Amino acid sequence: MWFFDALTSGFTRPTDPGRLQLFRIIFAAVLTARFTLALGQGGWDRLAPGSLSFHLAEQRFGPRRARLLASVYRPVLLIRTAAALALALGTVPRLALLVVLAGAAMELLYLRSPNAVRYTLLTGTALLLAGDLGHGLAVEHGASTANTWAQCLLVLITTDIYWNSAWQKLRSPQFRSGLYLAQWVHTYSQVRDRLPYRRQFAVPGLVRRHAGNLTDRDVRLWRTVAAGVIAAEIALPPALLIPQTMPYAVVAGIGMHAAFSCLKPRQLVTFSGLTTGTYIAFAV
Repeated sequence: MWFFDALTSGFTRPTDPGRLQLFRIIFAAVLTARFTLALGQGGWDRLAPGSLSFHLAEQRFGPRRARLLASVYRPVLLIRTAAALALALGTVPRLALLVVLAGAAMELLYLRSPNAVRYTLLTGTALLLAGDLGHGLAVEHGASTANTWAQCLLVLITTDIYWNSAWQKLRSPQFRSGLYLAQWVHTYSQVRDRLPYRRQFAVPGLVRRHAGNLTDRDVRLWRTVAAGVIAAEIALPPALLIPQTMPYAVVAGIGMHAAFSCLKPRQLVTFSGLTTGTYIAFAV
């Protein structure tokens, strides 16, 4: 496999620089969508004076630093969105990437669960280490060692994300039993009409009707789904590295993330978009 050849050769094995150039476009497109969505549903007024988020910022950082954060918050929202678009278009990509990463890192200061931000910073840093990000929307194919280290790093990051996620699920009796998924879908089915932002959830009606209760049958069904998710997260990284199984792994991975996104479309746009985007890095 090319990945192990690259490791044993000290990253001197040539790879196709176009892989990372294409990931740069995908990365930027996902972040442009994320940053644009962050402007809506109260995001623009998140740190407005008198708001709960501003009060929490005062408690965490003190009044002076909270006011400073609030003063730069809106300009940063606009600047990082423009930088993400510039990165997608290949306009001064390295500078645009630095601005995008700084803008994403700002969310660590106020989000309660910034896992998507950490993943963004990890994959973005790997991209920053690439020697050839390309220019414009063109993707240049060939053989070069400029992006070998960065490509291997992306593979390692995605593998760690999948295997760590599988490990956490294996350690959770509630998830393994299927009860967690059954309770989640059942609760959503009961309260979805009263949710303030209904587009944040998109569980299909067929699933709600046939697996939206807490009967023994439903729990058994979700137990099977839970086992399938764990198995898929363990098997996907090696399957993506093997040329013969990669097409099937890509289809399975995209299908799995599409199902994840039905549970939380807005919250998982970054994770699902970037993770499936890294599949490009698994090919030599």
